[in-house]
Amino acid sequence: MSERGLCSRREADELIEKGWVYVNGEQITQLGSRAHPSATIRIDKKARRHNKVTVLINKPIGIVSGQAENGYTPAIALVESENQWTQGAHTIRFHPAHRRGLAVAGRLDIDSTGLLVLTQDGVIAKLLIGESSPIEKEYLVRVKGNLSEESLRLLNHGLALDGVSLKPAKVSWQNEDQLRFVLKEGKKRQIRRMCELVGLRVLGLKRVRIGQIRLGELPLGAWRYLAEDERF
Repeated sequence: MSERGLCSRREADELIEKGWVYVNGEQITQLGSRAHPSATIRIDKKARRHNKVTVLINKPIGIVSGQAENGYTPAIALVESENQWTQGAHTIRFHPAHRRGLAVAGRLDIDSTGLLVLTQDGVIAKLLIGESSPIEKEYLVRVKGNLSEESLRLLNHGLALDGVSLKPAKVSWQNEDQLRFVLKEGKKRQIRRMCELVGLRVLGLKRVRIGQIRLGELPLGAWRYLAEDERF
């Protein structure tokens, strides 16, 4: 089920335990059951009523993405009814159960802002953070220092971190003091370290897009649900 992208392994176990999985028409209730690669796998419609939610946050500076650390507030603490942004078509009503099991799918540093995804859906998490993820992440990066044409070329392709060559990126000037980065990977503090390698100092970093989902007008410190018709 995981290999076919139907759900994560953990979610598959939950569905099997509830008796909502059928292989070639036969209900499966035994965890660890195997199916032939050509088998027809069906998930009961009841499972749709237990859809996993995905939350989009405009993370402020000083908020950590994951677990609370060193006294700093974790991003999940922002997911409260008073912080929900309900403009537009994103009208799912907040329920405390929607906070349960939310996991970060692509972290942002404590000193970075912008689009942060928390999800209960293992398929979405795998799509966004898997090593072979095809999803682009776009950032606006305010920098200080001189950048030559050769250094700009290296930012696009030619740098390595921790002895490993980086995948090709798309880096260009957004304005006179801000660069636009588009990456398909997310090593720890990658953009800041890339800039250091070419003599630039990062003054501000904001993620504005993940795949087809843009930060848009979501206010700083606010959150909204990923709508049913939205796809990364």
